[in-house]
Amino acid sequence: MVEIEGSGVLYAVAGFATLAAALLPKLLGRVPVSMPMVFLGAGILAFALFPALPDPDPVAGSDVALHLTEVCVLVSLMGAGLALNRPVGWGTWSSTWRLLAITMPVSILAVGILGWAVLGLGAASAVLLAAVLAPTDPVLATEVQVSEPVTEEDAADDEARFALTSEAGLNDGLAFPFTYAAVAISLVGVAPAAWLGQWVLVDVLWRLGAGIATGLAVGWLLGHLFFSTLAERFHLAEKSEGFVAIAATFMAYGVAEAIHGYGFIAVFVCACTLRAAERQHGYHVVLHTFVEQIERILTVVVIVLLGGAVGRGLLVGIGWSEIVVAAAVLLVVRPLAGWIGLTPGKTGPRERAVIAFFGVRGVGSFFYVAFALSEGDFPAGDYIWSVTALVVVGSIVVHGITATPVMLLLDSRRRREAARRGAEVEETPV
Repeated sequence: MVEIEGSGVLYAVAGFATLAAALLPKLLGRVPVSMPMVFLGAGILAFALFPALPDPDPVAGSDVALHLTEVCVLVSLMGAGLALNRPVGWGTWSSTWRLLAITMPVSILAVGILGWAVLGLGAASAVLLAAVLAPTDPVLATEVQVSEPVTEEDAADDEARFALTSEAGLNDGLAFPFTYAAVAISLVGVAPAAWLGQWVLVDVLWRLGAGIATGLAVGWLLGHLFFSTLAERFHLAEKSEGFVAIAATFMAYGVAEAIHGYGFIAVFVCACTLRAAERQHGYHVVLHTFVEQIERILTVVVIVLLGGAVGRGLLVGIGWSEIVVAAAVLLVVRPLAGWIGLTPGKTGPRERAVIAFFGVRGVGSFFYVAFALSEGDFPAGDYIWSVTALVVVGSIVVHGITATPVMLLLDSRRRREAARRGAEVEETPV
């Protein structure tokens, strides 16, 4: 152990972490190591070696965990929505709708059963575990998501990256109804008569509708403000830099939450609406770049603190049953549910396998745990934190190692097939 005193080490660590956040994406390149993996290991090492560092226990610091993860997810949702180049539509987003309507409920059911049958959780805690592990993560999945907005008219996102990005953008908010169901069960019991009616009317219909409406309204308003004839005359887009993305994020979230809607849904819908206002405008790149930089800093903070919590004993009570459940969630439940949801569909077998496998779990899960434990009565709250952290750590490692080589292989095969089809077209006689 190394003894340290004073706050100087905190500033030094913050400086090194920020520098690493700027350089690592370029340095890692095609290496099968993700940035979250590096910062997770750094957090474990730093907090294990320096006992004077404050304890990053998410249970004791639940309020900090709640709001830090909340802001991190909000910023990443805005970035995900701005990055998508494909217009919203029933056919164009068919993979997304399948993942949300089939894969997500199947995953929730399977994880709930595992929590009850294998981990011995009660009804409320099993539903909560299923809910918090339901959303895929727009924060930690950058290696398998759409990287940035493209302004060319013929720009198109490949199906795998598009499906994973749009799914993460929406299911982060769609996990909320199931979290509210777990909270209701923890407070009034499992009997549907005590909670089901209000849950359907308020937590599903009203909150979803209010979130979608707020996102559309704020996105439409800002889109007309910055992409109108008047905006061009005064060069509003050129002079506002990237702060508009943060303004849009907090406006959409704040208004939605004020009317008891789902703010996460509002932010992503707002981003998609703002993106649709003028797809070929270069200002979208400015907005996305600004958001991406903030997201990267927040991600570093969250992952380092997660590593610190692990280094200080967050996973001490974990045994083989928890490890089996975590492995099942990552390697069986999500891949199988994803394959079922996308079959049949317009994805080929390789893309379908990639989309099904890369259901990255991350920061959103921590937000839902912190939120539910602050609202409900869960005696197994500390245990749920540990199991959730185990799944997220497993996801960081498994998906971090495989993301780069798998996506490079998929891109390479896609280019070869495109070249082969082009050659066939050229050889076809007129």
